[in-house]
Amino acid sequence: MFRLNTCILLVFLVFQSVGFSQERLLYKQIDSVNLFMDVYRPENFNYSKKYPAMIFFFGGGWSKGSIGQFEPHAKFFSRRGLVCFLVDYRVSKKYNTTPIESLKDAKSAIRFIRERANIFQIDSSKIIAVGGSAGGHLAAASALISGFNESSDNLTISPAPNALVLMNPVIDNGPGGYGFDRIGNLYKNFSPLHNIVSGAPPTIIFLGTEDNLVPVETAKYYQKVMEKVGSRCELILYEGQKHGFFNYDRSFEHYKKTVLATDNFLRSLGYLEIEPIIKIE
Repeated sequence: MFRLNTCILLVFLVFQSVGFSQERLLYKQIDSVNLFMDVYRPENFNYSKKYPAMIFFFGGGWSKGSIGQFEPHAKFFSRRGLVCFLVDYRVSKKYNTTPIESLKDAKSAIRFIRERANIFQIDSSKIIAVGGSAGGHLAAASALISGFNESSDNLTISPAPNALVLMNPVIDNGPGGYGFDRIGNLYKNFSPLHNIVSGAPPTIIFLGTEDNLVPVETAKYYQKVMEKVGSRCELILYEGQKHGFFNYDRSFEHYKKTVLATDNFLRSLGYLEIEPIIKIE
């Protein structure tokens, strides 16, 4: 493990020295699988400063998907002043795995980033997890679910993000919820909705009113429970929109709206300043 980590850090430093704003790093080796993350840093990177981090988990029902889903978001928010990470993780169609392995990988990725905060020059107390659909589950579950950790991880490092941006997220895995057919009775320890506790991070949720996978009532109940434990939870509904409405290649209008709302949310937390003003395109 030491040899692998040393190699990873050397690769990162080499990329830094030649001034690239994007890097691809190996963050996990499990069995014969190598998992990578892409890193986007702010322009005019200040080496004496610590930046908030934004970690993206793609959607696809824990079955498929690509880190490219959130590439437009990462490019925008890195220009706004965040260090952004696009994380790959195991999915069933490629690796014959279950949602449990997906969650283990998400937690491994956050631990990897937080443990190397000084190298990435990030503030480990300002880590934002973003996810769409099943990726939204991974973001929320990393914050709320204590189990399902990779035994090879450094378990002294918390995988919990400090803020959540959830886009039509899979938050209910219980009976009648998404994924119950694959999780079964494990939902009691796997489903974010069933594990909200005091200290849950501030959260913003985007959801279309015509979503066929995530009912509006589920999101409203999630918000209610969050507020009951004293955690901030904003829910923004988009009239007539279906699952995946926020994607850049689906609707630029709603991509822009959700990006602006995310920006406002992060500014309200003190994670972003008004400047620099970046055009969304």
